[in-house]
Amino acid sequence: MANSNANLKEGAKAAPAAFAAFEKLEAFMRDVFIKVGVPAEDAAVCAEVLIESDKRGIDSHGIGRFKPIYIDRIKDGIQNPVTNFEIVREGPTTAVIDGHDGMGQVVGKRAMQMTVDKAKKYGMGMAVVRNSTHYGIAGFYATMATKAGMIGLTGTNARPSIAPTFGVENMLGTNPLTVGIPSDEDFPFVLDCATSVSQRGKIEHYERISKQMPPGWVIDREGRSETDPSVALVGFNKGTHALAPLGGIGDETAGYKGYGYATVVEILSAALQQGHFLKALTGLDESGKKIPYGLGHFFIAIDISAFVELDKFKRTTGDILRELRASVKMPGRDRIYTAGELEYLAWLDRKDAGVPLNDSLKKTIKTLKEEYGLTQYEFDF
Repeated sequence: MANSNANLKEGAKAAPAAFAAFEKLEAFMRDVFIKVGVPAEDAAVCAEVLIESDKRGIDSHGIGRFKPIYIDRIKDGIQNPVTNFEIVREGPTTAVIDGHDGMGQVVGKRAMQMTVDKAKKYGMGMAVVRNSTHYGIAGFYATMATKAGMIGLTGTNARPSIAPTFGVENMLGTNPLTVGIPSDEDFPFVLDCATSVSQRGKIEHYERISKQMPPGWVIDREGRSETDPSVALVGFNKGTHALAPLGGIGDETAGYKGYGYATVVEILSAALQQGHFLKALTGLDESGKKIPYGLGHFFIAIDISAFVELDKFKRTTGDILRELRASVKMPGRDRIYTAGELEYLAWLDRKDAGVPLNDSLKKTIKTLKEEYGLTQYEFDF
């Protein structure tokens, strides 16, 4: 929640001069995916996950990552546009899946749906994935469970970015540990954030809007804080910079907690499915050549009705959230939020105007439109 909140606020501060309607931008991304070889049905899934990020105000994981994370990787030959979703092991409540370096959104949606289907039958379900790729916002999959009246959990490892507490080498990915819980309100409780203080996508967003990072997000090899996003992004690839874990640098502000949670996600994203982990996820071989990332994910669904009536659960959950928001505010603050609320408010704010586009995003859209001959798309910029 903290990451998406900041993205929303920074997007607002950037004051973009143009907006794109959700439906048009989603269709545009779908058609570009098709142009690079993604089957139409799968392309629709990939675009659906990406536009959901922009709808929720999570500007670090939507159209902003469309070209560099997905299109460019397909063109570089390190991500397969056609997804081979292989079930290598399955039980009544479990599954092990190999994604064969296909589209992470396609793998993620199918794996979560399997998990939900198992939970409907047996009360709980879990699927783990190896050899996948970036699957977009984790909250998309957790919300699939909440829509089915279930608690959903998911996580994924990622290319090394986080340094262990008292370390300076980027070892762990930003590794989100994401939970979705249905309530009787207009939106579910969805905690979707990295186990680092910030995450790479947000720093990419800061670079796009030419804004310095706060101290304490990124450290160099001397353990000093770095605030220039451009320097940090280059340093991540060179191994000279790393993200601080959730809680911050060292142990005075409990950085070991974020480090510990990131490690939990790493283990659950690699050990059960026997996938890659830590430095094997750099996307580069020993000679520096680009190779598939081979990411791992896990998905868990818990059928609430196996424990209690769904309406009673939702009401209790809603009561908890409402009491939290009604508690005494800090001086100068007139509102307390719960996880998922800011994303819901972002959607209310954007549902008519659409996705805000800064100069960098407008340039990306124009480039892709010209490259793939998608002249039928007219944007207001």
